[in-house]
Amino acid sequence: LQIREIWLRPGTVVTIGKTRVKFESLEGEVEIDLSKDDRYFDLVGRSVRMREIFAVLQKIAPTELTVLVRGETGTGKELVARAIHRGSQREDKPLVVQDCSAIPSNLIESTLFGHERGSFTGATDRHRGSFEQAEGGTIFLDEIGELEMSLQPKLLRVLENREIKRVGGDKVIPVDVRVVAATNRDLRQMVNEGTFREDLYYRLSVVQVELPPLRERNEDVPLLVDAFLAEFSKRNFPDDPSKLFSVAEDAMAKLKSYPWPGNIRELKNTVERGASLGDGPELTIRDLMPTSQKTPALPLPGGNAEQFVEDEVPFKEAKQKVLDTFEAAYLKALLDKHGHNVTRSAQAAGLTRYHLRELAKRYGVRDG
Repeated sequence: LQIREIWLRPGTVVTIGKTRVKFESLEGEVEIDLSKDDRYFDLVGRSVRMREIFAVLQKIAPTELTVLVRGETGTGKELVARAIHRGSQREDKPLVVQDCSAIPSNLIESTLFGHERGSFTGATDRHRGSFEQAEGGTIFLDEIGELEMSLQPKLLRVLENREIKRVGGDKVIPVDVRVVAATNRDLRQMVNEGTFREDLYYRLSVVQVELPPLRERNEDVPLLVDAFLAEFSKRNFPDDPSKLFSVAEDAMAKLKSYPWPGNIRELKNTVERGASLGDGPELTIRDLMPTSQKTPALPLPGGNAEQFVEDEVPFKEAKQKVLDTFEAAYLKALLDKHGHNVTRSAQAAGLTRYHLRELAKRYGVRDG
């Protein structure tokens, strides 16, 4: 059996087996059959891991439960939020997506909660924040782990009381929204480190959905590739339904064996690039080689690999030196390319602003 935990409330455990999902709490047990489908709205997968997730989403989407989605960058956290919204009673109301890592710290409060005219320099008009814009629908707070400690109590009050105050305003405004949050960080660890409020963590994680990285469900790669190619054909050749693409057998084997550090996002980009630049309807290994495999290797520090062996440097130490050199060079080139704009650099690299700043600090690379 595979066992994971989803917080419905403190003390509730979800046991996930090969065919069923069982919710256990002090109030009793509820069992859910694993989904027999290989997709849930835009989410695609036939692996047991994904059918576990589909079963949970089918059960919780029609409810009003707050959901926390965890997973590496590129695993499809926003797709989960959109699926929850589409499967809910709020599907005909707005879905507002807000990336907490992409908003300057001095603007995030007014972005989320709105502001009154004249409340700060540049506030020439009243602004309805994301929570008001999502009235009656769903708000998706991506990268919630990047929310500064000073704002966490304000978000907690919104979740508890379902009301907001605009910046510079005194009026209490009720809001009717469902909250789905996402993070690629371990919020439980952040709570232990004192960088994320425990009460907010429990309020957000009424249900936790953890998305596996693509390398842990490589049996889903062919299904995903077919879905991406069908979408590509429909978008680029809407008047020619016969315009179909396929993937050579050896190329598909290569795609399944590749670890995909950028997860589904990297796979989709790779497939669409191959379909755009390939010479024929059957895509080859050359067409589908991931960008990360085409990147020339950086020179090893202090010489070539033989030097490490001659100097009898332990493998682990030699590997770390190469990795440190790569990360430092990559960060410098990334920041230079994007004019030392942290937000754009982080988005291009598939990192959070916090992670990029920490890496830059570690290697002494100035981020502007």
